[in-house]
Amino acid sequence: MLAEHDEGPWGRLHRLNVFTMVVVIPPVGALLVTIDSRTWWHAVVLSLGVVAALVAAVRWTSRGISRVVLPCLIVSAVVWLAGALVVDGFTAFYGISVVGPTYAPKLSRHRGVAAVGLIAFVAVAGATRLLVSPDVPEVLFQFVLLPTGITAVVTGSMFAGQVFYDLVGELEEARKREGELAVIRERVRFASDLHDIQGHTLHVVKLKTALAEKLVRTDVERAAEELREVYALVGDTITQTKELAYAQRRLNLSAELENAKNLFEAAGIGVRVDREAEVDARANELLGQVLRETTTNILRHAQAEQVRITLSRSGIAIVNDGVQEAPLPELRGLATLRERVAGSGGELTVEHQDGCFLTTAAFPNLPSKTGEGR
Repeated sequence: MLAEHDEGPWGRLHRLNVFTMVVVIPPVGALLVTIDSRTWWHAVVLSLGVVAALVAAVRWTSRGISRVVLPCLIVSAVVWLAGALVVDGFTAFYGISVVGPTYAPKLSRHRGVAAVGLIAFVAVAGATRLLVSPDVPEVLFQFVLLPTGITAVVTGSMFAGQVFYDLVGELEEARKREGELAVIRERVRFASDLHDIQGHTLHVVKLKTALAEKLVRTDVERAAEELREVYALVGDTITQTKELAYAQRRLNLSAELENAKNLFEAAGIGVRVDREAEVDARANELLGQVLRETTTNILRHAQAEQVRITLSRSGIAIVNDGVQEAPLPELRGLATLRERVAGSGGELTVEHQDGCFLTTAAFPNLPSKTGEGR
């Protein structure tokens, strides 16, 4: 159930974006180079802009600025100037119209200034064509209006895309915090159980010890009795504490089911509960422990969106999505429970397949109540 953060929505969106750009940029660039090249060296110059765009796209990162951006930006800007002044190729703006808009929205500050500066540079660089060509209408359309308009549209769309990325990031962080909060609630509940076990006991031990201290000189037998009660009380508390620490304290499956639903819903995870039959009371406690441990593991190790819990007369099955193919962490709690379930004649299994994790616990040899009554 271990899932790297970047392998969640961020990672999937990143791969999709890079794949889309890498698939689109080379064929479009090759088409433009073919259309606008009249000599082999024209093709070389224009191809440099396409290569710069492709490199920037491959190294695109969903967070931050890649170190290749500045060299790619310089190369694509030089190609655009060369296309306007030397090559007479208006498609030379292709490289800078990809590199600039792709990374301008990712600047930590002055994004708007960078976008305006990029669009202005494309327009001014295209206008330099007027220095070598007297055909003003053609130059204004092919080298100024068309490149500037396309660059502005691409830049605007990339800014809109960045807003979407920021929103996904905020949602992912919120979901992560909800999961951590759910785990904290579980720890608080554990602390509450521990307080219930030890708080009253320690208070009683304090009173009985003080009483034994007063009686030790006047009523030795009564003092000894008080100390024996203290000894038994402490031993019982140690036993209960060990049971709590190893998830062996008596649990109620219905209460654990309600708690699991609340935890999952707080973490933004959908929950579906199917009851095929009423759970046998003899399996209730162990199944409750399995559900509690599995709930904790899902919240800690998975990026689940859906959890399905199926209850039968003698078993429980919990399946969750959001599991990556990476090796699973060591689940010591379930390993301990597997031994306890096996010791009670049942079987606990875990399966990891197709991005889902399935935990099942069943007592197949549980005798029917009808059979027991005969």
